[in-house]
Amino acid sequence: MKHTDYFKNFLENTVNLPESKVDLLSARVDAIYNCLKNDPDLKPRIKKKVPQGSWPQRTIIKPVNGKAFDGDFMIQMVEEPDWAYDLKKYGDAIYNVLHATSPYKNMPHGRKCRCVYVNYAENAMHVDVVPFVRRDDGTQWIINRDDNKWERTDTDGFTDWMKKKDGIANKRLREVIRIMKFLRDHKNSWTGTKSILLTTLLGERVEEWRKVLDSGYYSDLPTALLHIVSDLDDYLQANPYKPVIMDPSGSGTSFDHRWSQETYSHFRKRINVHAAEIKDAYDETDFDESVKKWQALFGDGFKAPASSESSGSSGAGKFSVVSSASAAASVSTVKHSGRAG
Repeated sequence: MKHTDYFKNFLENTVNLPESKVDLLSARVDAIYNCLKNDPDLKPRIKKKVPQGSWPQRTIIKPVNGKAFDGDFMIQMVEEPDWAYDLKKYGDAIYNVLHATSPYKNMPHGRKCRCVYVNYAENAMHVDVVPFVRRDDGTQWIINRDDNKWERTDTDGFTDWMKKKDGIANKRLREVIRIMKFLRDHKNSWTGTKSILLTTLLGERVEEWRKVLDSGYYSDLPTALLHIVSDLDDYLQANPYKPVIMDPSGSGTSFDHRWSQETYSHFRKRINVHAAEIKDAYDETDFDESVKKWQALFGDGFKAPASSESSGSSGAGKFSVVSSASAAASVSTVKHSGRAG
């Protein structure tokens, strides 16, 4: 069974990052950016900041099992000819300012391959700062510190691709991605596969032609979840060896460096298991048994809203969820037991 009212409540109160946390992330990004802009040596080298990753793509989720939530943003910098043979200087310039400035100098912070990071109290949040340059031809390039080389990227292009795919899926793709990221963290499943790979692989399964064959293919969240994950499973089972996953923005960059054959094989096996579990819960005709099967996947957070009034008004955050009309339509097709799940 679909249980769209349960899914709505699950997204709003268990999966979605609360609006207050999104606002806190935005404020902390602004504070870091202002710190960098206020440095007299770095200021002339900075042009603007650009949100990156799950934050602008609206696939960020509430932390699970004590994990931190993170936000990434990019800083466009002036390309420095004198740094051409030592590209780590872009990241070092950002790191050095934060390392010398309160409160960041007293917080856990450091440099990774493509970013500078700052960890907040009790590791509840961390922010990655990614320097990049935009060349005269409009292309964007980030720095691989470890290999001392440029890497092509297109953050705006990826976000535009995501919007297009989400539109094809009747605004369900982002919701499916959030739920699958929650499932990964809740079950500690497919560790080693980065979110960008999961997002790309799920998004690539969304196709307009599927709606031509079945107009209801992405009609509601549980149906979209069933179909997108099943289609991903079909793709993975047809590819026992790690496929080349290209950046769908068209940058020409592949994401191959983000996983190995071992992590791919693990991901492939786990998606196969979860796809079967999703189908079993969806196809179950007994109301209570179906709820139990969904809960076996997602935990106790998968439950009915406290009341019909509260389910339509509380905890929506900044992300869209299943509409109340869709939820009502689903409820009318099944017999409720009176239990809250």
